[in-house]
Amino acid sequence: MRRLLGRSFSTTSRPGLAACLVAAAFALSACNEKNEYAPPPAAKVTVATPTEAPITLYADFTGNTVAPASVNLEARVQGFLTAIDYTDGEAVKEDRVLFEIEKGPYQAEVDLRKAQLESAQATEANAKSQYDRQVTLGQSAVASERQVEDAKTALDTARAQVAVAKANLEIAEISLGYTTVAAPFNGVVTRHLADVGSLVGASGATTLATILQVDPIAVYFNISEQQQIDLRDNLAKIGKTLKSLREEKLDMPVEVGVGTDATYPYAGHIDYIAPQLDAKTGTLQMRASLQNPDVALVPGMFVRVRVPIGKIETALLVNDTAVMANQVGSYVLVVGKDNIVEQRQVTTGPVEDQLRVITKGLEATDRVVVGAIQRAIAGNVVDPVAGSMAALPAGAKPSPAAAGGATP
Repeated sequence: MRRLLGRSFSTTSRPGLAACLVAAAFALSACNEKNEYAPPPAAKVTVATPTEAPITLYADFTGNTVAPASVNLEARVQGFLTAIDYTDGEAVKEDRVLFEIEKGPYQAEVDLRKAQLESAQATEANAKSQYDRQVTLGQSAVASERQVEDAKTALDTARAQVAVAKANLEIAEISLGYTTVAAPFNGVVTRHLADVGSLVGASGATTLATILQVDPIAVYFNISEQQQIDLRDNLAKIGKTLKSLREEKLDMPVEVGVGTDATYPYAGHIDYIAPQLDAKTGTLQMRASLQNPDVALVPGMFVRVRVPIGKIETALLVNDTAVMANQVGSYVLVVGKDNIVEQRQVTTGPVEDQLRVITKGLEATDRVVVGAIQRAIAGNVVDPVAGSMAALPAGAKPSPAAAGGATP
């Protein structure tokens, strides 16, 4: 045994000391190595190619609903109102009796005029008999010419009295008919303005209620001068003119929606175009007729109107949420070569449900970022994941090229 600094060590501990020294050397060498930057993985984004489909282009207007026919129901004869035969606001059919005025005095007048007619007819028959006898006597020189002429005058007078009696009877029957007020057409009747027992027609016609036609219903709207020119040009493409639209009753469709409607659920057609522009507004008035069996549209409503003005046979559509805007205009993010994001300026068209029509700046094969858009930064490399555009609007069909879906 050896002693060192007052301690004793065995010679057998030297190999352990050597191992410690080697470990320390490796540790020191590791501290001298440089740290290298490891870039994060590329962001995952969802991409899809534009949907291809035929799209109808529309011009949008604001219009208002109007009853095609509106008539005041009036009492044209004097008398007490005896009956109201409908419920306020009820839809009624043509010729339905709505009001009745006391008939007694007018029925008595009719009876009197009938009796006067019968009396005049009896006088005419007697005058005819006297005339025939005088003619016979005159032929045998028994009656003078003057007697024959007097008999002819009496007959003519009797006939005139019959004509007067017939006219008086007709007038009395018309007045009797006025005691019943009926619906002139199918429509809805407003609340009554006179109660049973009221004296009506005393100082002229008395309005009892109003009836409005609501099926079909009319929608009036105005188009600008430029829109009229566009309409003229579109009609020219099919060999028609505005005159054709007026005179040939072309079926030019329109679609109508109210403020709460997301779509245009009511369909009709244009049935009137004003012959001249309004000089004050520079617009042309048009009218559409719409079937309205459930009276969902009532007169006086403001509505949204759209009229088809053209068609794109193969339109490109992308999710409306994928379209953004900057100071230059609208743009979408496209994943291009080497999966690098590109900001592509585009020209947009109308919205079809959740899709936006792109009229310029996009190709059918472009991969448009539709998901995780916040991760797509222009100039950065991304990891594209195949997705799809929103569903097409009802009635639209994708072209064969678009039916295969997106390609990452």
